[in-house]
Amino acid sequence: MSAGDGSAAIAVRGLSKRYDGRAVVDQLDLQLQRGRVCGFLGPNGSGKTTTLRMLCGLLKPDGGSGTCLGLDIVREAAAIKRQVGYMTQRFGLYEDLSIRENLDFIARLFELPKRRAEVDGALERLGLTARQRQLAGQLSGGWKQRLALAACLIHRPSLLLLDEPTAGVDPKARRDFWDEIHRLAAEGITVLVSTHYMDEALRCDQLCYIAFGRVLAEGTASQIVAAAGATDLEDAFVRLVDNAQDNFA
Repeated sequence: MSAGDGSAAIAVRGLSKRYDGRAVVDQLDLQLQRGRVCGFLGPNGSGKTTTLRMLCGLLKPDGGSGTCLGLDIVREAAAIKRQVGYMTQRFGLYEDLSIRENLDFIARLFELPKRRAEVDGALERLGLTARQRQLAGQLSGGWKQRLALAACLIHRPSLLLLDEPTAGVDPKARRDFWDEIHRLAAEGITVLVSTHYMDEALRCDQLCYIAFGRVLAEGTASQIVAAAGATDLEDAFVRLVDNAQDNFA
């Protein structure tokens, strides 16, 4: 399948980004079919965040080509932003605004015609209605996570790019979050989510593991384990990194 195949939510080839002469993302190929949940894994500094930012139009790649939701990642970055929900590693909303005020602000940015109804819907979907007047800065990690996801969904995106969305939240909040991710996928939304948790990786339809800015493995968890000759997923990733270090040395 070519990098521009319209049946794929993400189809990029040779994606590259350099900083100070160092390749942070190096000739990365990635393909994700619509309505799938893909786990994006790799060590810290492997290029995951940079890749996500290039896919959603926030960062221009230095090389490579492809599409996101059928739109060219270089020429149509502005259009991609309107169809993608991007959740950053750090909570990026206004802590001195209430939950409702934050969502209303995001709805205004997207110029949603039925702003109040969209905000009400987002509050209800993520179980935030009872807390809508609470300041964002007073929320626990799990509730901030819900608010951030609600903000990502308010403009009804077709693709979610989630950068370590469950880091620092308790196990129950993580489970609830993943239940919601699978409900969204069942509705046809495509999800690319970076994570360090092996239990979350096992809940994905497919996995992409990167290190040193390169894709080292793709496929289902069982396929990656079998290809690496490993005992489990974590062991497979350790072997992949060890082999890559030997090859790059």
